[in-house]
Amino acid sequence: MSSTPSVIVIGSINTDMLVVSERLPSAGETVLGSQFKMSGGGKGANQAVAAARLGAKVTMVACVGDDLFGTQAKANLETESIDCSYVFSVSNQASGIALISVDEHGENQIVVAPGANNEVSENQIAKALESAASDTIVMLQLEIPQTAVEYALKQASAQGTRIILDPAPARPLSADSLSKVYLLTPNQIEAEMLTNISIADFDAAQRAAKALLDLGVQNVALTMGHDGVLLANNENLSIIPAIEVEARDTTAAGDCFNGALASALSNGKSLEQATRYACEAAAIAVTRMGAQDSIPSLEEIRQ
Repeated sequence: MSSTPSVIVIGSINTDMLVVSERLPSAGETVLGSQFKMSGGGKGANQAVAAARLGAKVTMVACVGDDLFGTQAKANLETESIDCSYVFSVSNQASGIALISVDEHGENQIVVAPGANNEVSENQIAKALESAASDTIVMLQLEIPQTAVEYALKQASAQGTRIILDPAPARPLSADSLSKVYLLTPNQIEAEMLTNISIADFDAAQRAAKALLDLGVQNVALTMGHDGVLLANNENLSIIPAIEVEARDTTAAGDCFNGALASALSNGKSLEQATRYACEAAAIAVTRMGAQDSIPSLEEIRQ
């Protein structure tokens, strides 16, 4: 086992272009915005930054385009001390872009053009996982091809690493894939997609969590916004309360939550301790604008 437990994030890198307006537009409507911001994004990159800022040794596995956005995105990750040896540049696709609208209440609408994220390959993943120790945590999301996700699950599981899967954007997953997951972190919409259970209250959330456990997931952290997190496995079920804050932008709240979870687990925290820690990190993130710009540092969490 390595002396410094690490986190390997296999996922997406985007550039986020964010506009703030009083309200979100209806279909076919134009509204005037008050602010524009461009920053690093993509669920994979956001989670990598969160884990790195909160004390983990992080390796990123991803693809960017051979363009200005890709060059800048990779440079930004390297300034966070993230190992980008497995971030490959491809010439046949533009770098991933996300267009984000945020209203005055912090609610958002997001459109993503994945671009180079669709080029993440099995060979690339295999090389990155070759040196993974048993104490490595592998993080996955669903902004890269399904085949890449399934391959990563198979390889990481065979090597005995713990896998955190954020099943977003929501899409169906097989029981075989789910059975390889140490910790699944769906929100309510994603849990509904995976279980066909409408989640209107905590009773329904418990049924959905049990359905996911029955599919082979070892642990479920079902995030429910201001209602907190339902943390469940086959032995225990608990509610981790959310921290009340005034939200400005929820864009990367889930990514911050996942990255903080991975960092805490890689540093020896129990699953419940890590989940509470992740709630604290996400509470800070939603009070700020942007994706990676909103993610707190280790010192801020301690304070």
